[in-house]
Amino acid sequence: MVEKSATSRVEKLFAVKGMNDILPPDSLLWEWFEEQVRDQMALHAYRNIRTPIVEQTALFVRGTGETTDIVEKEMYAFEDKLNGEALTLRPENTPGVVRAAIEHNLTYDGGKRLYYMGPMFRHERPQRGRYRQFYQLGAEALGFAGPEVDAELILLAHQLLSKLGVGGVRVELNSLGVASERQAHRTALIAYFQKHAEMLDADATRRLHANPLRILDTKNPAMQSMVQQAPQLLDFLGDISLKHFDTVKQLLNACGVRWSVNPRLVRGLDYYSHTVFEFITDDLGAQGTLCGGGRYDGLFEVLGGRPTPAVGWGMGIERVLELLKVQGRSCAATSPDAYAIISENAGLPIAMQCLQVLRSEGVSVQMHAGTADGLGSIKSQFKRADASGARFALIFGPDEIAEGVVTVKSLRDGSGAQLKQALNHPTEWAKSLQSPA
Repeated sequence: MVEKSATSRVEKLFAVKGMNDILPPDSLLWEWFEEQVRDQMALHAYRNIRTPIVEQTALFVRGTGETTDIVEKEMYAFEDKLNGEALTLRPENTPGVVRAAIEHNLTYDGGKRLYYMGPMFRHERPQRGRYRQFYQLGAEALGFAGPEVDAELILLAHQLLSKLGVGGVRVELNSLGVASERQAHRTALIAYFQKHAEMLDADATRRLHANPLRILDTKNPAMQSMVQQAPQLLDFLGDISLKHFDTVKQLLNACGVRWSVNPRLVRGLDYYSHTVFEFITDDLGAQGTLCGGGRYDGLFEVLGGRPTPAVGWGMGIERVLELLKVQGRSCAATSPDAYAIISENAGLPIAMQCLQVLRSEGVSVQMHAGTADGLGSIKSQFKRADASGARFALIFGPDEIAEGVVTVKSLRDGSGAQLKQALNHPTEWAKSLQSPA
């Protein structure tokens, strides 16, 4: 978006609609979230992977699914002007992680537990909790076939949300079985929907033969009653698939995670099999799915790799942070330990040298910055110090510098106590400035 400034002919530029800046103080909440994620991933022995934002379009057409909404309607796909290559801004990251695993033979020596955080891109109508550039946290376990890893990933998401302080989230489960079971269910679905063809909307009619499972995920109120009566995939599962699903449920029970089976839960992507799951809240309206995922054992072969079992999930970061705000939860604000007040330019070299030593000792210090006309009055600097939230003011006045000291003044306990500390030995008193952990 471009706008003419009233005082200048230079065009004013704006962010692309649905692609938002993350500014202080909101960015503090994001940093806190990322720290919690890294801690939880380390506890579960998941390691970070970082893949390109731009991938070949074919990766998502084959991996995400040609008939999914993402591929049909939402991808930012374009042609590289230099070589004509079809490229796409990643709309999700599971295909990219699998592509990287195949390309670099990551699972040659056994399974890998991986996680990522980063921006994804979908051309959607921007609304609360749904943006064109959005951020996703994902966890993927590659090379593990057992149901215990399905349960492990659900437990990982559950523990992370609990650690963040998110409340009122329910876990819904389903099983999509294996390909032959889905095919039998697909045949039954097509027959059922054909009997009710007059009730299908345009999207459902288009998907009837291409991807009838997606019709179960319709949001059209006029179709809900009919869809509720459609054949359920659970009725087509064989003994092996049922045992896999039952084991996941038993393990979640053993770990105290409450869940419910939703036979209409199909997820929106083509690559899922066996366990699928979602973490859902009622506090965000229509955008209530915080986290979703499942097992995708066939994706490696679809993308040209060897048969490799895999399971994973994606979590919408904006939605989780929005939910924290809605529920009145917040992270602790971070303020500097100290604010440096410098009365005149002549004191800058000594003051800045002292501040560098304090920072090397782990003390957070904000230095007053002046204007072209100078550093400003002591009174104005104290106002800035108070507004910063710092616990102490470090006063570098001409008398202090002449004496070889800095005055440390308390700003938060109401006492206004002052103490002089030696400028040439800041390491000896640095710890006294640090905020309690």
